[in-house]
Amino acid sequence: MTSWIEIGALEDIPRLGSRVVRTPGGNIAVFRTESDEVFALDDRCPHKGGPLSQGIVHNKRVTCPLHNFVIELASGQAVAPDEGCTHTHLAKVENGVVWLSVRQAAAVS
Repeated sequence: MTSWIEIGALEDIPRLGSRVVRTPGGNIAVFRTESDEVFALDDRCPHKGGPLSQGIVHNKRVTCPLHNFVIELASGQAVAPDEGCTHTHLAKVENGVVWLSVRQAAAVS
């Protein structure tokens, strides 16, 4: 089951920066590009688990702060020659508010 959660105002995320959303499934990094697009990835580089939220955002990519892996924000794919992928999450902006789609655990009866 998937639901949308309100993250906050777009203006609360710096351009070419990110914010971390803590979820039961792990941390999600929400990125803002220069053109105010938002993307969300697991806050974990596929190389050695570095915090992507602390990386440098450029164009529609983020560079991991640990070993300079470059990750595509839209797909989570590492840019060649690097290999690997991190999970993406749907994110959107409506009326200046950022929303994030997160999976909810199903209730067990």
